[in-house]
Amino acid sequence: MSIVELKGVCKTYPAFRLNNVSFQLEEGKITGFIGRNGAGKTTTIKSMLNLVHADSGEISYFGMPLSDHEMEIKQRIGYSTGTVSWYPRKTIRQIIDVTKAFYPTWDEEAYRKYMMLFGLDENKKPIELSEGMKVKFNLLLALSHKAEILILDEPTSGLDPFSRDELLEIFETLKEHGVTILFSTHITSDIEKCADNIIYISNGEIRADSAKADFIQKYGKAGESLEEIFLRLEREVRA
Repeated sequence: MSIVELKGVCKTYPAFRLNNVSFQLEEGKITGFIGRNGAGKTTTIKSMLNLVHADSGEISYFGMPLSDHEMEIKQRIGYSTGTVSWYPRKTIRQIIDVTKAFYPTWDEEAYRKYMMLFGLDENKKPIELSEGMKVKFNLLLALSHKAEILILDEPTSGLDPFSRDELLEIFETLKEHGVTILFSTHITSDIEKCADNIIYISNGEIRADSAKADFIQKYGKAGESLEEIFLRLEREVRA
């Protein structure tokens, strides 16, 4: 079942154009949004959150247009750009006490559950956390208000291999609880490890949108890894 849908989303900048971007996200699935730096991943994600105002196109969640139901929709989704950089000298508990006031759906029981799952100490300050723990803290904020969809822009960027693997395992756990995840990346191994579906963007256009197995079958050649497939497709696009 589709829980998020983009239809013909366009955004033009002086040196870049997001051109007719259309795709859907399936409920309870992990979708890897892949493309090289500057391909349009962040512009697409910011358009999905109305942080960037698209020139044209339609974006809907739960069957509701974002343009008419932005407040309601944002109560039900979580967004992360990776690490937390605000309130670095406040404790996690102090930040939580401020944040939860904005969400009528805040669930203290869920907060405690994810604190334990992520191994976070609420007496710590963000400045004292590793990069991997900062990412987990940002996810904690989203999940504690019962976010049904997570939209994550390069969440594994800058993490060491162990922290990346740990985060991808968390994605799998969240999927088991029915959470829909879209995460952008240019790291193909992240896609291989946890994605159910792949959306591939290049030069502002969606080049592929399918289940991971179907993508490999359609675009791969004998003996190619997923990374080799992407590299070849990029060369073909730019040829």
